[in-house]
Parts: sequence; structure tokens; C-alpha cells
Amino acid sequence: MTSLATRLPTLRQFSSPSDVSPALNQALAECWIEVTNAGGAAGFHVPPIDLRQAAPAVDGLVGRLTPVTSRLVTAWIDGEVVGWLNVRRDPSELIGHWGTLHHVQTRTAVRGLGVGSALMREARRVARDEMGLEQLHLTARGGNGLEDFYGRLGWHEVGRWPAAFRLGPGNDQDQILMVLAPL
Repeated sequence: MTSLATRLPTLRQFSSPSDVSPALNQALAECWIEVTNAGGAAGFHVPPIDLRQAAPAVDGLVGRLTPVTSRLVTAWIDGEVVGWLNVRRDPSELIGHWGTLHHVQTRTAVRGLGVGSALMREARRVARDEMGLEQLHLTARGGNGLEDFYGRLGWHEVGRWPAAFRLGPGNDQDQILMVLAPL
């Protein structure tokens, strides 16, 4: 990944397990390991993690992909996965008009270069235009500045669960509840 600052990511989405190659599966796991081990709040408890934890989690996520309820949005630079997220909708008619974002992450080498913002804009487009959703929800770990990042993209904090995440003795962090509506 040379000259990343001058490269815009290519965004690709996947909506079926058969669309995800073994190489992409591996790249998703490697990204998740890097992000988690750098302190990212991307779905694992406490770093370090390795392929033993990440591979089954990726397999589970990929196995649940469907055009209606779960999409994988990826960002690529120079043929390499540099970030990804998962957009999900619950099939229940009661709450099927909104979706949730899960595992929003970018590789450390591309932080601050707009990859995360590009992923979030594409997730919004996919949710609205292809999945027919009216709003998106996400949760973020407090204390990492994530609410500021999401806020710049139009998301609004709607609540907090104080000390919801226990990362270790004396290390509790809030869970921030955020919404993007309308899409």
C-alpha cells in the first residue's frame, strides 16, 4: 500500500456467502485482527486476538449474508482490503424498516484518509437504495472519539449505557447508541 494518501478506495459489496472467496475471507479476518489488536472496538472483547478468534467470526458473518437482511461493504486500495462493515436488518415486520451497522473498521495505515467515511456513505446508500431501509442504528464504545466521527457523518447520539463494556478491572466504557435517520 504505497501512496495511500492519493488513492480513493474502491467500494464493493457482497450479499451472498458464495460471493466471498477464501482470499477475501482471509483478508477480512486479517483486517479484523489488526483493528482489534490496535485497540479498535470492532466486536471482540480484549486484544490480542488471532486467526483462531477472527476466522470463525468472519465465517459466521459471511454465512449469514443475504440480499434482504445482511450485506458486507468493503473498501479496497491497490487490490487490498483496507476496511469493511456489515449492514443488517431484522426480518421482523415490526422493526424491518431499520438496520444496524456492525464491525465498522479500517486498517491502521489508512486511518484519516477518508476510507471510514467512504464506507459509511456507501453503507447509507446500500441501506436506503438497495435494502429499502429508513434508518440505521449502531453502537460505539465510548472514550474513543467515535461519536465525533459518526457525528460528522450525520449520526446522532440517542442514548448511552454507562459502563456497559468491561474491558478489564477498572476499565469500564459506555456503550453509545446512535441513529442515522432519515437515510
